[in-house]
Amino acid sequence: MNIQWYPGHMTKTRRMIEADLKLVDGVCEILDARIPYSSRNPDIAAICGNKPRMVIINRIDMADPKQTQRWADFFRAQGLFVIQTDCKSRRGISTFQPAVRAMLREKLERYAQKGQIGRPLKLMIVGIPNVGKSTFINQVTGRKSAKAEDRPGVTRGKQWVNVDQGLLLLDTPGILWPRFEDKAVGMKLAYTGAVKDDVVDKEALASALLEMLWQRYPDAVRERYKIDMPADAPGWELLEACGRKRGFLLARGEINLERMATVLMDEYRGGKLGRFTFEGPEIYEQ
Repeated sequence: MNIQWYPGHMTKTRRMIEADLKLVDGVCEILDARIPYSSRNPDIAAICGNKPRMVIINRIDMADPKQTQRWADFFRAQGLFVIQTDCKSRRGISTFQPAVRAMLREKLERYAQKGQIGRPLKLMIVGIPNVGKSTFINQVTGRKSAKAEDRPGVTRGKQWVNVDQGLLLLDTPGILWPRFEDKAVGMKLAYTGAVKDDVVDKEALASALLEMLWQRYPDAVRERYKIDMPADAPGWELLEACGRKRGFLLARGEINLERMATVLMDEYRGGKLGRFTFEGPEIYEQ
């Protein structure tokens, strides 16, 4: 399954981000802790140029904590400021403003030398669709300032959000890149919901996800779906086995794979299967 999704509004979004960079002091990119590599837009570094940058590893509650720490260490070694967050529980949210001030320390010192104490810092928040940008902003501000839903493409225009007198955030629409050179990247983005479900074959997607989970986290699959299959079982057979166990049967004993696929994707995205990370920093060496 070759996934390509680059609606026209994303070209507009890129141009908007490029034009608005002159308005901000730094850029914060939110990544999905389950797929830090695949959820990192490769165009962002080129777009941002020399602007100070922070990486926010979000949804740490859904990812393998050891792998999350490895990623945090990796990004820090690249000279980026890093925080880890779970917007549902607000874990890590309190570290954001201190990290911003550390990242922009030199600018704050220049403001102080010019007698401009209290001049607000301005940050642009960027990331792929459905990575949690608006929810993050709402948690930082402590109020519902940005529209947030658990589906891609909700934020369509830029929104300035006032955190306090010393910090302004520019919320931007989610932006993908024109082509996924690595098909695996497109698949991982589809697993997490960064790509709209209506442009993918859900049964094929669920089969691929289940096969990956079976190879990397088989105990979690066994515990959730009570199946016992060979270690090299293909995704379609795993999906059929899960559907049979759940009793999702049609006429003549056929298995309702569409229903099982929907359940699997919902349970994975809802965190009911466990905490998984599908890639480590060594992916940059491949």
